[in-house]
Amino acid sequence: MLERARAKGLRHTIVADALHLPFPDASFDAVAVAFGLRNMESWSGALREMSRVITPGGHLLILDFSLPRAAILRAPYQFYLHHILPLIAGVVTREQSAYQYLGDSIEQFPSGAAMLHLITDSGLVSPTCEPLTAGIVSLYTAAKPAAQS
Repeated sequence: MLERARAKGLRHTIVADALHLPFPDASFDAVAVAFGLRNMESWSGALREMSRVITPGGHLLILDFSLPRAAILRAPYQFYLHHILPLIAGVVTREQSAYQYLGDSIEQFPSGAAMLHLITDSGLVSPTCEPLTAGIVSLYTAAKPAAQS
């Protein structure tokens, strides 16, 4: 991905551990992660690091997979995740285990109120959760408290 970014004109890229970001405190007005937090070794540790590098008054945005809340959608979606997706994607990519992992990681990843709690525990405030695509994806936002004068 970094090679593609450079090929498209991004001049400076950094490979770093999300649990130990190589940036000083309050370095960024916003931090965004899409479909990545779920794969990190420690969700709470990564959230604390993201919070650390956000400036006071800055924002966090997280986009990741979740499970539909409605039972009528949840069961068919879980069947799709564990049986249909790995089969089809495995034939196409020859990487069936990656798609078996995907379903498991989505089910284990905290969503909704559980994710909002982790975000708050990281020191951020006003967390929100917006389910998208019938709850298959969720957008979480939060802010770092503004500096007190």
